[in-house]
Amino acid sequence: MLTTVHIIGILLTITLLLVASILSGRKVKDAKSFTTGGKSGSWMVCGAILGTLVGGQSTIGTAQLAFSYGISAWWFTIGAALGATVLGLVYAYPIRRSGCSTLLQIVAHEYGRRAETVGSILFLIGIFISIMSQVLSSSAMVTSLFRLPLAWSAVISAILILLLVFFGGIRSAGASGIIKLLLLYITSLVAGVAVWHLGRGIHGIMGSIDNIYSQPIVAELNVLTDAESIHQRYRNLVARGPLKDIGGCLSLTLGVVTTQTYAQGIWSAATTRKARRGALYCAFLIPLIGAACTLVGMYMRGHYVTTAELSALQQAGLSLPEGIGVIGSSLQAFPDFVLYHLPPWIGGIALGAMLINILGCGSGLALGAATIMVRDVADNLRTKFPRLALPYSTLTRTRLAIVAILSLAAVIALSMRGTFINDLGFLSLGLRAVVLLFPLSFALFLPGRFSSRLIIPSMIAGTALMLLAKAMSLPADPVYYGLAASAFTILLGIRRK
Repeated sequence: MLTTVHIIGILLTITLLLVASILSGRKVKDAKSFTTGGKSGSWMVCGAILGTLVGGQSTIGTAQLAFSYGISAWWFTIGAALGATVLGLVYAYPIRRSGCSTLLQIVAHEYGRRAETVGSILFLIGIFISIMSQVLSSSAMVTSLFRLPLAWSAVISAILILLLVFFGGIRSAGASGIIKLLLLYITSLVAGVAVWHLGRGIHGIMGSIDNIYSQPIVAELNVLTDAESIHQRYRNLVARGPLKDIGGCLSLTLGVVTTQTYAQGIWSAATTRKARRGALYCAFLIPLIGAACTLVGMYMRGHYVTTAELSALQQAGLSLPEGIGVIGSSLQAFPDFVLYHLPPWIGGIALGAMLINILGCGSGLALGAATIMVRDVADNLRTKFPRLALPYSTLTRTRLAIVAILSLAAVIALSMRGTFINDLGFLSLGLRAVVLLFPLSFALFLPGRFSSRLIIPSMIAGTALMLLAKAMSLPADPVYYGLAASAFTILLGIRRK
C-alpha cells in the first residue's frame, strides 16, 4: 500500500532529477547545443543513451514478460546492449565524421533530399509508437500510485516528459540519465537481493511458480498443463520460440543503431573515443537491470495471481490459496513488488526513479522525433514552399514540435490502454531498423555503389511488409519480413564497377 513515506521518496526523487535537467539546460545557447550537447564526456554520453534506452519496456515491460514467460524476458535488454555495442564500435566514427546532425541527413547526402523526407516520415512512425508506449507506461504508474483517472494520468505524464527535455534538450537527458543510472542500480541491486532472499534462490522461485500452477484454473488460463511445460516456459531463454525471441532481440539491436536519439548521444561526445566508451558503458550496464527485473517478475508470478485469475478461481468455486496475493495485471509486477516487499523509504526512491526513468526515455525519444521533424521534414518543405515557413528560430520550432508530439501521444495512448507495452517497443524499434538500416549503412560504408532511385521504394516496401506481417500475425517476428523486403529492393539497384 502506498504510504506517506513512499510519496515523500517519490517526490524528492522526481524533484532531484527535474532540477538536474533544468540546471543543465542553462548551458543551452543555441539549437546545436540543444540537440547534440557539445562536448560531453563518456559518462554523460552513457547517461544520454541510457536515459532514453532504459524505459518502460526495459523495466516494467521486462518484469511483465518474466511474469508470464520467465527468463526469455531478458532478450529485450540483451538486444539493447548489443545495439549499444554495435553503435559504439561500428557506427560511432563514421557518423561523427559525416558532419551531419541527423542520421537521415547522412542518407540525404548520398541519395538525395527525397529519400531524407520519405525516410523521415516513415521513421517517425516507429519513434512515435515508442513515445506512446512511454506515455502509456507512465500513465499506468501514475494511475496505480495516486489513484487518478487515466486521462489525468496521461496529461500529467506528458507534462512531466515535456519538462524533462524542454529546457535542456540532450544535456538534460544526459544529466538526469547519470543520476538515474545511480538510482536504478541502487534500487535494482536492492530488489535483486530482496528477491533472492525472499524467494530463497532460483530453485525457491521456480518452486513457487510450480505451486501457483498447481491450481488447474490458473494453469488452464496460461495454457500450461504439466510440470514439464512450466519448466520449458520459465527456464527457457527462447520460451516463445527461437524466431520470435531472437527476432525481438534483432529488432532491439538494429533499432538502437538506427535511432536518432541514441545517435545524438554519440554526437554529443567531445571525441570519438569518449563516444565509444559511453556506448560500451551502456552495453555493460543495461543487461544487469534486465536480469534484476526478470527475477522480480518471476518472483511475483510465484506469489501472486492477477484479478482475472482470481475471478476464474471464484467462478469455479475455488478459494485463493493461503499466502497468495492479488495484483491487477502482470503489468503491475514490478511496482507492486516495490510497494509490498521493500522498506517504504527505499520503495519511494525506487518508484520515483522508475517513474522518472520512463519519463526520461519518453523525453529523449520526443527530442529525437522533434529534431527529425524540424531538420529533415520542415526544413525541406521550407525550401520548396517558403511561404509556409514559420517565423521562428530552429530552437523554438524544435520545442514547439516536442509539445505537439507529446500532446498527440497522450491522446492516442488513452485509446490504447489494453495494449502490451513490450509489443509496442519491439514494433517501434523494428520499424526504425527497416526504414534506415540499409540506406544508412550503405551510405556510410559503400558510398556510390547503390542507385538512389530504389532507396525510397526499399523504405516503403520494408515498412509495408513489416506492418502487414504484424497485422496478419505471420510466423516469426515481423522484422524478418521487413528487412528482407528492404534488402531485396535496394540490392536491385547495385552498381557494378
